Amino acid sequence: MKLRFLGGTREVGRSAIAVSSGNTTLLLDYGVLINREPEFPLHIPPKEVAGIILTHAHLDHSGGAPIFHIRRRIPVYATRLTFELTRILIKDFLKLSGYYLPYEYAELESMLRSAVPVECGETLRIGDFKVTFIEAGHIPGSIQVILEAEGKRILYTGDVNAYETRLLRAADTDYGELSAVIVESTYANEEHPERLKLEEEFVGRVREVVERGGTALIPAFSVGRSQEVICILESHGFEYPVFMDGLALEANEAMLNHPKYFKDYDLLRKALEKTRWINCWRERRQTVKKPCAIVSPAGMLVGGAAAFYVEKVAKNPRNAIFLVSYQIPGTPGRFLLEEKKIYVNGKPKPVEAELGYFHFSSHADGAGLRKIMKAVKGNPKVFVVHGNRENCLQFSEWIRDELGFWAEAPEAGETYTI
Repeated sequence: MKLRFLGGTREVGRSAIAVSSGNTTLLLDYGVLINREPEFPLHIPPKEVAGIILTHAHLDHSGGAPIFHIRRRIPVYATRLTFELTRILIKDFLKLSGYYLPYEYAELESMLRSAVPVECGETLRIGDFKVTFIEAGHIPGSIQVILEAEGKRILYTGDVNAYETRLLRAADTDYGELSAVIVESTYANEEHPERLKLEEEFVGRVREVVERGGTALIPAFSVGRSQEVICILESHGFEYPVFMDGLALEANEAMLNHPKYFKDYDLLRKALEKTRWINCWRERRQTVKKPCAIVSPAGMLVGGAAAFYVEKVAKNPRNAIFLVSYQIPGTPGRFLLEEKKIYVNGKPKPVEAELGYFHFSSHADGAGLRKIMKAVKGNPKVFVVHGNRENCLQFSEWIRDELGFWAEAPEAGETYTI
């Protein structure tokens, strides 16, 4: 088997790996790196690709896939929920960045017409490969992939979480004997806070804000993080009004149609039933004046309804802005976190509201990644991807030193034989 790394190497974004055996080449993800102009993985001719496997809906894994459907109909494999969430996210991406994209809405629809839904635990024959899909624990609908051919077995974790959350079960790590592993390293050099303590602190801080008559704005990613936040509030008996806005509302409807992807679907349904959904500007303007919690995309304050709310909430010290997602350098959320300022009409303005950061990550931390790698059987070659350069190099070094496996942090364009 041959592996060619097309993107997501020594960086977070534009994940894409081509795996070839016999006459079959499969693509594992094909995402984008979202900068001022979206950046794509290295090119591979569509006529060479027998199928595309999407591990989950996030744009850094799915956002380039419609390129392959400009002139061809290539089968795309993912869970049903991933297809629904991908439609929501790429449709929004086209609205925001369409000028820079090499495809249009028609190609997204063509891709979705080429969908082959799969389930966790299912095994399919795709050309010369036998492919098995297992739980990843990252976001609703996410999967890991095991490919078998020529007597070899390769695991691609995609984005993975070794520990369960309010929303999701932990990743399945019953991999069996492996010849190669492609593993993410987003937080390989970090340890996340103890989850229950973090939840208690978060809910306590939100409660304090509302009890003093303030509005607690919680910017959150529309897929996964927004729903996790309301489940946390519900689990801890949060008794005050919670509102939700933006693209998360579409994601909610998709998730409610697919109970089996959730650890506790009843909790999600109950939290969503109690949450008030905001559907128009009049409701936004009224809600932001009330003592309440508002959960709204975008998680890094790059557009979305949260960009409206933050300007209103920032002016009053009774209010608070609680960030619950990683903030990429250069984003308004990172600027807020580092400078306690926001841009209003292009000018930086100080924020009077309380500011807090709670890292409710959906990725495994260093301990989780080490746990995943210790579950691996056999003597595989290990390829470390989806992390900054330092994380990829250091985690591959740990794998070599502690587990004795061959390990490398590949560069884009490099090809390896298994």
